[in-house]
Amino acid sequence: MPPNTPPLEGSKVLIADDNHQNCELLDAYLADEGYEIAMAHDGQQTLDKVASWHPDLILLDIMMPKLSGYEVCQRLKKDEPTSKIPILMVTALNETGDIEKAVAAGCDDFLTKPVNHLELKTRVRSLLRVRHLTNERDRLLAYLSDVEQSRGTKE
Repeated sequence: MPPNTPPLEGSKVLIADDNHQNCELLDAYLADEGYEIAMAHDGQQTLDKVASWHPDLILLDIMMPKLSGYEVCQRLKKDEPTSKIPILMVTALNETGDIEKAVAAGCDDFLTKPVNHLELKTRVRSLLRVRHLTNERDRLLAYLSDVEQSRGTKE
């Protein structure tokens, strides 16, 4: 791991797919990475799990019951507390229009099924690095803001 790269072990990854076998396959592909994995099997369950579990990354299928992956993605990206969670769409849909619709909904990356094991691991690792670096930046900015405020009150 390069210097100044946050450790990714223990990162929370939510796999959202209505097909249990797809969930198990993605879980198996990521099993040796040391992530905490949770699963959801429809759009509403995905939103509920995000609210209660606070994942660092979401692997999101598009075609799901109750709410589509597009709808889930749009809702999460519009809500401030969840807007920065990276979303990797993982779907059998692979037409240009599907990809454009996923990007318009706010997804951060896109993988087509059947998923390549190495490509999945690489994209998950990259998105988690970005997530953790963004969190660290936000903490530092908050700290600097606090320092500036305390200086302002002393002067």
